Amino acid sequence: MNVGDRVRVLHGKEEGIIRKVSAGGRMEIEIEDGFVIPVLKSEVVLVAEAEKNYFGESNSPSTNLETPLPISAAKDQGLYLAFVPINDQSLSLYLINDSLQAYLTHASEVYGTNHRSLFAGTLGGGEAKKIDDRLLKEMDEWPAFLLRFIPIQPKLVREIPAFERQLKMKPTQFFKHLSKSPLIGKNAYLFALEHTAKELDIRGLNAELNQLTHSPKSAKVQAPSASIDLHIEEIHPKPDSLSNSEKLRLQLEVFEKNLNQAIAAGMDQITFIHGIGNGVLRKEIHKQLSQLENISYFQDTQKDQWGYGATLVKIS
Repeated sequence: MNVGDRVRVLHGKEEGIIRKVSAGGRMEIEIEDGFVIPVLKSEVVLVAEAEKNYFGESNSPSTNLETPLPISAAKDQGLYLAFVPINDQSLSLYLINDSLQAYLTHASEVYGTNHRSLFAGTLGGGEAKKIDDRLLKEMDEWPAFLLRFIPIQPKLVREIPAFERQLKMKPTQFFKHLSKSPLIGKNAYLFALEHTAKELDIRGLNAELNQLTHSPKSAKVQAPSASIDLHIEEIHPKPDSLSNSEKLRLQLEVFEKNLNQAIAAGMDQITFIHGIGNGVLRKEIHKQLSQLENISYFQDTQKDQWGYGATLVKIS
């Protein structure tokens, strides 16, 4: 018996999925109502094996690979990250592919510039895979989730671009996403991944890299302004159309671009106005600055005007 197998308790009515196998023949089973119960390996039996022994070989025809899977989602929203409640304290994380398109998928946690993989493999059409567990009370400490998808196209057809999506969960928005999840059939906090996802423009990135490589080394880098306002209203024409994770990504892109230009142009210092807000942007900026060798120091500045909403960066 392995993690993921469906089993039935011999001396009870419980039936569920093996979530953990420990030494000494102990295991944990997630039963139908979402609770996890401990049992001994000797007290359970594989559902498929028990039914086969009792009823004999099935005469039903094998599944045709060309038969459409039970897909229910809109065409542009077939991929989801789902948080399925186990009980009132714990959640299970699932990747759901409610479409006919298979993907090579990588899911990871993002801690600044560090990543930890949660899942890497194929996510087939009409498939849901559990990738991790989380505690609700620790939501404020959850890292961002980065999901990358590369379509698998076995036939010679028009290319479907790869794409990625990064999500950072916030309690104020998280609990508004409760709905019945496709394929799993349980209530879950459901986040669509394909809708408004940013495509990975591989050709564009290669062209940009090639242009930078062949540009004259003597070309002078234009220095940015001494003070850069990172408020989302200043850098995007329609901020209300962006999710919180997209806003943060855009603000960090502007921060990194202007910092790199300031360093390349030989500036002594530059100030970033990030605002106070919930402190996420300030924290992320300070984390990145602390990892750079060519930064002498950085500190909160202009407190009379911005409180702790601006950071002065001294470039070495």
